[in-house]
Amino acid sequence: MTQTPDLLSERLDAGVRTLTLGNGRAHALSHGLIRALHAAIDTASADPETRVIVIEGPGHIFCAGHDLKEIARHRTDPDNGRAYLTALFQDCAQMMMAVTLCPKPTVAVVDGIATAAGLQLVAACDLAFASERATVCLPGVANGGFCTTPAVAVSRAVGRKHLMELLLSGESRDADWAMRTGLVNAVLPSDMLAAHVETFARQLATRNPGPIATGKPCTYGHLDPDLAAAYASATEIMIGHFMDPGRIAQEQSSAFAKV
Repeated sequence: MTQTPDLLSERLDAGVRTLTLGNGRAHALSHGLIRALHAAIDTASADPETRVIVIEGPGHIFCAGHDLKEIARHRTDPDNGRAYLTALFQDCAQMMMAVTLCPKPTVAVVDGIATAAGLQLVAACDLAFASERATVCLPGVANGGFCTTPAVAVSRAVGRKHLMELLLSGESRDADWAMRTGLVNAVLPSDMLAAHVETFARQLATRNPGPIATGKPCTYGHLDPDLAAAYASATEIMIGHFMDPGRIAQEQSSAFAKV
């Protein structure tokens, strides 16, 4: 078992590597956690003993999205945080693509709230399993912005109407909604989720890894030929959301940045 300040990585005996999100109870995607997760995905991708990657956020929050407290601290930078936001969202896009295009199957375990970039991470994985208490949300409009970069991954999992329901309402939806719309593969009782995913992941780990390593990226290549272009475009727009004067004013007059 290896540990960093932001990410706990554990390799299981049956070829399944579990990456457990840290960074506090909300498992917010700080810049450090994004880089740590990307590094762990790259390591697992190159490791012949790793056949399957499982990503989990223990507790009642899978991942609360970007670390709004960290973003708020950079508002005092001379450029109001633009340079930080540019690096943050560019690195996040690269990490999300690494999860999707990884030659190993990636599985999200959602036993709680998955919101904003946290839901993006769920959608970026090949497979996702949720508990009955899980909820999903793209709350950008409620915070004076728009979940543009999370929509890149979520739009590849759900239909347009369901995507816009999340984006324009900013409201949470339950686990059954997530399964009906294609965000997750199955919903289980919370006390059965871990065992189900472990059994499923171990079964995946018995499959011949060579064809998976070439077949999976090929499949995404013809399904989503413009994934990189979509993230590049969405990242520029997302930076603009956070630099919008109305959003900055809302940050200064409310406590919504508290995670």
